[in-house]
Amino acid sequence: MALTGSASPTVTIPRPEHPRPDWQRSRWMNLNGEWDFRFDFDDEGQSERWQNGESSIAGAKINVPFSWVSPLSGIGENRKGIAWYSRNVKYNEIVSGEKLFLHFGAVDYSTIVWVNGQQVGTHTGGYGAFSFDVTNVWKADADNRIVVRAEDQDHAYQTRGKQGYGETRGIWQTVWLETRSPNYIEAARFITKLDGTIEITGTVQASGAADATLSFEFDGGRVRHAAALRLTAGGNSFSVTFQVEGPRHWSPEDPFLYEGTITLKANGSSDSIATYFGIREIGSGRFDGKSYRWITLNGKPVYLSGTLDQAFYPVGHFTAPSDEELQDEIWRLKRLNLNFVRIHIKPEEPRKLYWADKLGILVMEDMPCFWGEPDETARTAYEAEAREILNRDYNHPSIISWVVFNETWGLFTTRDEVRSFLPETQEWVRQTYRWAKSEDPTRLVEDNSPCNWDHVESDLNTWHFYKNGYKILREHVQEVVDKTFPGSDFNYIGGNVQSDAPLMNSECGAVWGIEGSAGDSDLAWQYRYMINELRRHDKMCGFIFTEFHDVVNEYNGYYRIDGSDKDFGYDAFVPGMSVADLHSPDFIVIDAPPCETVKVGQQVEIALLRSSYSDRYHGQSLQLEWELWHDQFGSKVVTAQGSQSIVWGGYGVVALDAVKVNMPALDSVAVFAVALRDGQGKAITRNFITFDVRSGDSNGSYDLEGQWLSVPVHQYSRQEWSYAWHALNDNKINGGSEGFVEYEIKLPAEAVSNPLSNLEIVFEAGAKVILVKDREKSVEKAIDLDFMSGYTPDPELNPSTYYMTDDNKKPSRATVSINGELVDTLNLLDDPADSRGVLSWHYQQRDTKLEEAGSYGYLYKVSVPSRLIPSITRAGGFNLRLEVGDEIPALTGGLALYGRNAGRYPIDLLVRYW
Repeated sequence: MALTGSASPTVTIPRPEHPRPDWQRSRWMNLNGEWDFRFDFDDEGQSERWQNGESSIAGAKINVPFSWVSPLSGIGENRKGIAWYSRNVKYNEIVSGEKLFLHFGAVDYSTIVWVNGQQVGTHTGGYGAFSFDVTNVWKADADNRIVVRAEDQDHAYQTRGKQGYGETRGIWQTVWLETRSPNYIEAARFITKLDGTIEITGTVQASGAADATLSFEFDGGRVRHAAALRLTAGGNSFSVTFQVEGPRHWSPEDPFLYEGTITLKANGSSDSIATYFGIREIGSGRFDGKSYRWITLNGKPVYLSGTLDQAFYPVGHFTAPSDEELQDEIWRLKRLNLNFVRIHIKPEEPRKLYWADKLGILVMEDMPCFWGEPDETARTAYEAEAREILNRDYNHPSIISWVVFNETWGLFTTRDEVRSFLPETQEWVRQTYRWAKSEDPTRLVEDNSPCNWDHVESDLNTWHFYKNGYKILREHVQEVVDKTFPGSDFNYIGGNVQSDAPLMNSECGAVWGIEGSAGDSDLAWQYRYMINELRRHDKMCGFIFTEFHDVVNEYNGYYRIDGSDKDFGYDAFVPGMSVADLHSPDFIVIDAPPCETVKVGQQVEIALLRSSYSDRYHGQSLQLEWELWHDQFGSKVVTAQGSQSIVWGGYGVVALDAVKVNMPALDSVAVFAVALRDGQGKAITRNFITFDVRSGDSNGSYDLEGQWLSVPVHQYSRQEWSYAWHALNDNKINGGSEGFVEYEIKLPAEAVSNPLSNLEIVFEAGAKVILVKDREKSVEKAIDLDFMSGYTPDPELNPSTYYMTDDNKKPSRATVSINGELVDTLNLLDDPADSRGVLSWHYQQRDTKLEEAGSYGYLYKVSVPSRLIPSITRAGGFNLRLEVGDEIPALTGGLALYGRNAGRYPIDLLVRYW
């Protein structure tokens, strides 16, 4: 869109799209782009009447709608206080009798606005939308000077949310002008029923008494209705009901929107709003005689597979750089097969909610919190802003739940140095919940999304957990499920008890279940068994994983902060499997640890369950296929396989026939993989577990021709590196940057007593990137990850950090020499860590402290040239040297060698001879 004004003839502006596709008039003007800008830390502007003097604010330029702290604003300074904006605008799309409104999507925090030197309004609150009637001060045939004074002092009572990720100050959503008719539609709310009944209530503003017609046209004219109104001057309420024949229900699978217009005609004028609605109902219900409720969408149980979206952008902070970015975010959620997102402590831009409506994602919307104490000032400010937000976002079909408070933030009172969630504050929370419920009975409302077991009254019984370690997590979830029943006081405070409200998790993951946090480390391993455990319980209605993408102090997103992918590695266990398989509404639970140590040949019984929260396959015969396989030095060997036909019917969790398998007869990492398929053979969901199969032979038992010698990787004779250390109980050795490691290999007597034909060295190796903690020997340094204070930590200082495999490869190149002669060059593709590092995960010494978790390498086989074998035989051994040089800096990426209890392959350094 091009913007015309007196200061600049034609310029391209940021965020040119209409900010409210759910409430859009045709005549409007986007005021984003370059404005004059000036800080006013001494609060001199009003006394010096900057609103009147055009030169007073001239100087710096700011790019609206981006916060003055964000890089995209062109200012990029995190300075609290007062700032002024101004610009000249020419807009003549208005005729006599019509009205002109100046809109602000959001300004943080207190705002005063002048037009042509006349104050047109004020607003307080950082997240709500507001507008002012500027008709009487606007000059249709000349420039008009708009001046905005924004003040953000970080008061304790302000609704701030998680602005510690990157402050949001001043204007941070679109500013626009809008022409309205003398009689216009001020607001409308849609309430939809599954039978197609549509109730619309709202307000019309009239310039005087008049007969009017309010007409509705949606779905290309297939839905029409008109109502006669008798208007009086001022506000006029209306309520209209009509029927949609053959209604098409909105859902994530079919996000159908009835798009159209509402038009008011009165006294020869016409006001038309482009808008839309989706027909859907959210609620809860009991099924099959159960004593607990499930969440329902359109009358059917739905399992909410969701994630926490902090909605933060490195260059725009709370403002997305473009509408395309907002659309892509919803696509990235759906790509993961998620059906649900919790937009966290930040009422989102209406454009993002539009894309959730359009593309189909269920939304839990949080109200923003304040960080001070719940005094009268804070309560009053919060209530006003909550009302604005609920009114603005009411019509989005994607929103299914409101969360009024989170983790008791802003609800504690300190008296005599003791911090408490006081009974009177609990009652305020109850009243706020009831207010939201009365204001919007069509959605689920949660009083407080708790991490302190302190619900008061709620439509959802949720809790947060951050746990690492299979046993720890399993026992925790089981305890919560066992203590959830009507009348239980578990997870409630102040004598309040549970109703039969649905149970679901509203934050989970491993990030804060590790001492000092999990840093930037693999999440794939814990994620699979966590989801598996949550799906094991019939009472559980869903989860919210922390989080959608990385933020400044949390690196546990499905995606990096720039939206790039992380590699979970699941397809290495089950062909075609991705994280999306874990989010299938129809799921196979493997009721077993992620990895178990077993003996060769041992028989193991594996319990399976089906978890169904969709009727898509009910009544159909599905095929459950399974196999037990292991990797044999680069080749897949299937030792057992089978299938069972399942008539898929009914919601909830039901046990299936267990599977008995005999483990391989060799040292191996065995994989038990399952796939559920429909009648056409298409995979519905996949899952797996692993086993560390051990022979007890210190030399290892493998299916190899000839004989071999196992050399523990830490038993080298000499090494020299820029940085060097051992990990995983000496089962992994690391050399950073350039250097070498040498082994003096002594062959067994039987190996040299007869002539050798072949000699091969087999090992697992990868690159080894040097982190700051490695360079500074700071592995024990605890760092404060208090993002609320605005601290931005370096993840490489965190003792748990070991970068999860992603698009950013960290290669290295190593040479292999025998007795000083070069025999091979290894291209070490990366220094990866994900679910494929089974042994590095399985042999973690502590669940609450990570050590190079999930790290693994690649399998290498180096053949010793035959010309060297005679001298090796005569000497009874040889010198093995692996070296990383500095000739190519981009490939001077170090070396990691993995032993029997680390990495991906259950081997030490094998010297094979025959």
